[in-house]
Amino acid sequence: MAAEPDSHRSASRQRARAASGSGVVTPSSRARSTEAAPTEAPEQRPLGPVEVRRSARRSRTVSAYREGDRTIVLIPARMSAAEEQRWVARMLERLAAKESRRVLGDEALVARARELSQEYLGGRAVAGHVRWVTNQNSRWGSCTPSEGTIRLSHRLQGMPEYVVDYVLLHELAHLLVPDHGPAFWALLEAYPRTERARGYLDGVASAARLPHIPGAREQ
Repeated sequence: MAAEPDSHRSASRQRARAASGSGVVTPSSRARSTEAAPTEAPEQRPLGPVEVRRSARRSRTVSAYREGDRTIVLIPARMSAAEEQRWVARMLERLAAKESRRVLGDEALVARARELSQEYLGGRAVAGHVRWVTNQNSRWGSCTPSEGTIRLSHRLQGMPEYVVDYVLLHELAHLLVPDHGPAFWALLEAYPRTERARGYLDGVASAARLPHIPGAREQ
């Protein structure tokens, strides 16, 4: 049999590789095959750019949160580049896991408000309507006592449950006491995580204003 021309042999090998699915896998082809596989979950990715903020005053703690379309990761200044990369990946994974959980709908928020009022306020604060809003960027929550309406900022979504409970309880207390006087704070003394939740929110607010904030473990 006559020898097959080189061009024909090359074309034959390419067709054989295509038929068998072998050969070099490019990033795009790998993504398509992963996406099509029914047994693998799609890769979790941050909502936007990632900003790493280092602080000399942060000694061992690492934390992360969403700020608009960005993800902010707070790390100690002494952390090496390799440690930074490892911790950023870990914190992004934690955030994605939190945000993948079902966010309470408005009806569930009303039910939770009822539970918190009963447990910490003797059931005296009654919220007729509780809902998430996207137009509160300078406050975590607000209420209209005359209507029994509470609004929670969407920025709370993905934060720890005890923080959301605190903000909800804070607004419930305002249904009973409209100002921030001693009587108001006395109502919140019953909630055991008041100081911890306020510290968490203060840290998030400070980070939004400062290029570096004070505090490697997760926080």
